[in-house]
Amino acid sequence: MIGARAGLAIAVIAAGWVSGVSAQTGFPFQNELLHYTVNWPGGQGLGQATLTARQSGPGWDFGITIQAGIPGYAVADQYQSVTNASGCSIEFQRTISHGARKSQDQTAFNYQQGVAQRRTLNGGRSEIPLPSCAHDALAFIYYARRELGQGRVPAPEQVFYGPAHSAQLQYAGAQTIDVGEQPITADRVLVYIQGPASDTQVEIFFARDPARTPLLVRVPFSIGTLSLELVR
Repeated sequence: MIGARAGLAIAVIAAGWVSGVSAQTGFPFQNELLHYTVNWPGGQGLGQATLTARQSGPGWDFGITIQAGIPGYAVADQYQSVTNASGCSIEFQRTISHGARKSQDQTAFNYQQGVAQRRTLNGGRSEIPLPSCAHDALAFIYYARRELGQGRVPAPEQVFYGPAHSAQLQYAGAQTIDVGEQPITADRVLVYIQGPASDTQVEIFFARDPARTPLLVRVPFSIGTLSLELVR
């Protein structure tokens, strides 16, 4: 699942990188729109993806859309997150289309009852216990980027992406990568994601800018490692 793994993977970085980085205030990614190409190993383009952030009243609206695929297997995914002013998730929606497989679900975060209430398109319902401030996978991306930009390391936590998932991070040092045919020094992070039916390692390169912009994400599949590369 291109969208599932890539969307969940863009998360936090270990303390070895952020120590010594000057703190930033606020949300440097306010009203952000990032474009990515989805590439086959060797650079052949398979499609595109966008990552968005928009302030909405006191809270935030975040989104990811992915349009990609190979002949006979199209991917068309959309993810939307609504948070409160503190960045805690209020609602998360997924619409997934991978070839003939299609699914849709919505999770509402009820802090008064202490549960995340998930509903699927086919009428399924489930509840998952909540902490005092929960993050869906998309909200967690921006929470982590904000914390890193302020020189803080968010602790690993349970992330809501349909079923609950856990993420563990390992900082792997600085590395020069090409972004738009320009060499850029980025921080390489290995992200270990574990859920009820998955166990995945994803490689992410973050820019050393105030917004901690994700520059490159590499996701392993049985057909090879696909990459999401930022378009400058």
